[in-house]
Amino acid sequence: MVRRPVAFVTAMVLFVEAVGIVLVNGVLATVADNQSMSLAGMDPDAMVTGTWVMGGASGVLLVACGLIPLLAAIRDRAPGRFGRISLIACAVVHGVLGALAVGLIGWAAFAFLMVVLALIVLTLVAFERPGPAAGKAAGDGAPAPV
Repeated sequence: MVRRPVAFVTAMVLFVEAVGIVLVNGVLATVADNQSMSLAGMDPDAMVTGTWVMGGASGVLLVACGLIPLLAAIRDRAPGRFGRISLIACAVVHGVLGALAVGLIGWAAFAFLMVVLALIVLTLVAFERPGPAAGKAAGDGAPAPV
């Protein structure tokens, strides 16, 4: 079975990405603070605080999304409804960020985001829940497989 290793790798990649996002936002906040940068007359301290808060919130959300496949790998069971919805939202965010990153940052960032997106989707598909007729035998009223 490949689903447990895929879920474990997905969790580790999301944890590493969380650390990376916090570090990048920390560097941006430090640069904004050292240069007293502002945007459209905004207070520079508000820029620094907002950058730190955004980095921390993004990191916490990525760690939360990483815990879902980690628990699925440990339990060898599909995530529940909330977990699946959270992973789908995380996948959508990675897709949108990938589309933006290709123009703003470059193809390497796009490739990384698409790999993370693929891992999330593969985790969701690998732990696919069987339908209501999956447990029935061919003679139990369910249509026979073709």
